[in-house]
Amino acid sequence: MTEKHIILEDIDPVAFYGVGNGHLQIIKSLFPKLRIAARDNVIRVLGDDEQIGMFEQNVEIMRKHVLKYNSIDEEDILDIIKGQKTKADAVKGVIVYNISGRPIKSRSENQQKLVDAYEQNDMVFAIGPAGTGKTYLSIALAVKALKEKTIKKIILSRPAVEAGEKLGFLPGDMKDKIDPYLQPLYDSLEDMLPTVKLQDLMEKNIIQIAPLAFMRGRTLSDAVVILDEAQNTTPAQIRMFLTRMGWNTKMIITGDTTQIDLPRGQKSGLIEAMNILDGVEGISFVNLSRKDIVRHKLVTRIVNAYEAHDKAIDEHSRQEHQGE
Repeated sequence: MTEKHIILEDIDPVAFYGVGNGHLQIIKSLFPKLRIAARDNVIRVLGDDEQIGMFEQNVEIMRKHVLKYNSIDEEDILDIIKGQKTKADAVKGVIVYNISGRPIKSRSENQQKLVDAYEQNDMVFAIGPAGTGKTYLSIALAVKALKEKTIKKIILSRPAVEAGEKLGFLPGDMKDKIDPYLQPLYDSLEDMLPTVKLQDLMEKNIIQIAPLAFMRGRTLSDAVVILDEAQNTTPAQIRMFLTRMGWNTKMIITGDTTQIDLPRGQKSGLIEAMNILDGVEGISFVNLSRKDIVRHKLVTRIVNAYEAHDKAIDEHSRQEHQGE
């Protein structure tokens, strides 16, 4: 008789064992010649070498399934142990799966251009209105790279323009004051990674979320680095950020040039960077439009209405100027 301990790395053991250890009971029933016990992320198995070898191979396949899809069910377990493809393998073009097992993939032509640009370039600018999926897709690409271990960390940043000097008057420590401005980034991550796993990755600084000001002086290597809401950077800020790039690093810069919150008269660093870096090898620019909006259908109508309003104001201003 041989005893072996198998460690479930990189996944939430609860997702593997199932509610009330339901999945574990099925696995035990499929390997009746083995004595199997589990605690935390360690499975203890006792039996002959051949049976343990088969069991270990199947557990590893199931572990990878949970790592990829964030879930596993009874049908998947049976398919894996029988050596058949699971139902999830039929979905094409998936970047990652969310915590409910739903595939996250491009949903429009321009979103696919963003995915392709990321694969082919080390720096990508994704420009478009709210709801076009530029930030969500960017974070999905980063999570995929982390799961595949092609990078060692994810770094997400935003300029906290709205905070200004009001930070000192907000309650709590610096994290408490800054977190509300970074919440959209947390929301996306929470949709793609189980809570326990996300907390662990953040505690280990494998996933870092920080205001843009915290990037100064750093060299960012072995990472996917995302700068969100880049239209609210100054030219000096975005230049500082872009030059933090280190070895084996990809950068994605997202922004909406119609939603600039900088003080009147302050030039947007994103717009300046788009002009200066256009045509530079290794940098790609992807423009998304309202046809790429994947939120509620009302979002598209709202964007269209505001664009029409802005055009009307511009036209009225132009006519007044001509009449002077």
